[in-house]
Amino acid sequence: MTDRILAGRCLCGDVQYEVADAFLYAMNCHCSNCRRTTGAAFKPFAGIERKNLTVTQGADDLLIYGGDEAHDAHCGKCGTLLYSVVRDGAYAHVTMGTLVDDPKIRPTHHIFVGSKAPWFTITDDLPQHDGHVTGS
Repeated sequence: MTDRILAGRCLCGDVQYEVADAFLYAMNCHCSNCRRTTGAAFKPFAGIERKNLTVTQGADDLLIYGGDEAHDAHCGKCGTLLYSVVRDGAYAHVTMGTLVDDPKIRPTHHIFVGSKAPWFTITDDLPQHDGHVTGS
């Protein structure tokens, strides 16, 4: 069975992507870098092998912050954070708010709550970790 393909895009629509609905994990990251890059209390993201993500429109307009093996990819026009390349370039963390279609996966953990915004209160029952999830 082939995974269905999900669409995603930035705010202005200049950059669009497709990603397989085959995410391996999904979390809410509260680290200061994710808060700054999204302008929000946390970044909900879903992780997938990088090969399963394809920019279908506006690739030349991406603003890449970082290097080949670790970077954030923003729309160069509206600034939307679309995804982050992580884990030595092998995986992409897709920002769930940029998905047009509803993925099967839902966030299962809060990470980096040791540095979360002091004005934000986590009100769900998901496990909370001061740093990365360990032991998985």
